[in-house]
Amino acid sequence: MKIIVTGGAGFIGSNFVYYELNNHPEDEIICLDALTYAGNMETLAEAQKNPQFKFVKADIADRTAVYKLFEAEKPDVVVNFAAESHVDRSIENPEIFLQTNVIGTSVLLDACRKYGIQRYHQVSTDEVYGDLPLDRPDLFFTETTPLHTSSPYSSSKAGADLLVQAYHRTYKLPVTISRCSNNYGPYHFPEKLIPLMIINALADKKLPVYGDGLNVRDWLYVEDHCAAIDLIVRKGKVGEVYNIGGHNERANIDVVKTILQELGKSEDLIEHVTDRKGHDRRYAIDPTKIHEELGWLPVTKFEDGIKKTVQWYLEHREWWEHIISGDYQNYYQDMYGKKEVLEYSRA
Repeated sequence: MKIIVTGGAGFIGSNFVYYELNNHPEDEIICLDALTYAGNMETLAEAQKNPQFKFVKADIADRTAVYKLFEAEKPDVVVNFAAESHVDRSIENPEIFLQTNVIGTSVLLDACRKYGIQRYHQVSTDEVYGDLPLDRPDLFFTETTPLHTSSPYSSSKAGADLLVQAYHRTYKLPVTISRCSNNYGPYHFPEKLIPLMIINALADKKLPVYGDGLNVRDWLYVEDHCAAIDLIVRKGKVGEVYNIGGHNERANIDVVKTILQELGKSEDLIEHVTDRKGHDRRYAIDPTKIHEELGWLPVTKFEDGIKKTVQWYLEHREWWEHIISGDYQNYYQDMYGKKEVLEYSRA
């Protein structure tokens, strides 16, 4: 099977690339990534050594480039991780989120229609459901929960989900959608909560926590998420939405304190800052459907996952130091120079 993984140089996408190469060595993996600020070719250094892996630099919103790629490679499956995903950035500049998350998705769907596909899978987020009250721990997001977005980011992801469902209904395109809770683990971009707190704590810098820090998230170890997506792509029912949750709810402030404890640092480093606009209070996913239909359950408890994550950042300082310094953005050019064989850019 030949799989195009869009956004495969990002956090979850790269972990999925490695999951597929390790668990399905017979399959070919083509990573399509525009290498914007969060795309990091250094993350894929080990994958580059695998003959079953290929990297293509292009933007999913570039119709010419995407069509050329589909025509040349004739993929069987597309798994779309490519997205602008940082909520704060979406509040400051919503337009780029619409361009990538909505227009880019529509280009991929059109390419799947034009060239044929066995499965198109859209990687979405629990943020399309809005939030849940802190005083109702009995409430969870299910696949039938109405979409109720809070930020330009989540609105763009909801729009993409609706497009995917429309292409299935109108054109009978074989699609699936997954909506996951907050991921954490290796290769997480340093501006996100957990890696930012780890890196700041290591440098004895202040750890900025929004508002009262009581916002609750359901934390999902990234490898568990990759296993779920793999199951959905191979065995999930066409046209269906599957929620993927970790059953690991934690308040942000407790996550930060756990990291400090792991690193032996003082809680005096915590600094409460002005809350984010429209900050959702609680996310919590009910993954009953994927468990009953496909047999998936998360296997990583937060206590174990956070230890592995902290240890990974301790052992991979060079990776995140390159990101902080900006050197990671030169890796692609250093590796490929002016080679055009893998370029499908707009003419």
